[in-house]
Amino acid sequence: MIRFTAIIEQFKQQGEKTGWSYIKVPAELAGQLNPENKKAFRVRGTLDNHRFATVNLVPMGGGDYILAVNRGMRQAIRKQKGATVKVVLEYDRSEIPTPPELLVCLTDEPIALERFNGLTKSHKHYFINWINSARTDPTKAGRIAATINALVKGWNYGQMLRAMKKEKMK
Repeated sequence: MIRFTAIIEQFKQQGEKTGWSYIKVPAELAGQLNPENKKAFRVRGTLDNHRFATVNLVPMGGGDYILAVNRGMRQAIRKQKGATVKVVLEYDRSEIPTPPELLVCLTDEPIALERFNGLTKSHKHYFINWINSARTDPTKAGRIAATINALVKGWNYGQMLRAMKKEKMK
């Protein structure tokens, strides 16, 4: 477990990360959680006193990592870009279960099921976390449908989001 303070930052132009709020996790601290790892890995912990779990630390080059601070987290701690937060992190080894509704839909689309099963665990988690973060049943259903469509087309999570954004702009 590591403890430190960080400042909430925000990407300006950074591809699919444009607009994300995040905190930096220096290489030496990330190394205490998961030594010798250079890839993304899940953590759980607290920002100020707000608990979170199954959030990825994402490598950003030079050994440093970032932790995305989504809107729900920012609202819970009542802080935005530029604010200082107290951070407690630990390596999260728990499994993220696939939503049962997604599994039902995947069984109806063999191509999507095959592609989903071929994804790495972290890439499956992008889709799963996105679906699980839906606040309403209609939003969850729409996200499941978008996931199935993306998998049928052979798209990864980022490609799906870009296509959805492009569609909204029309």
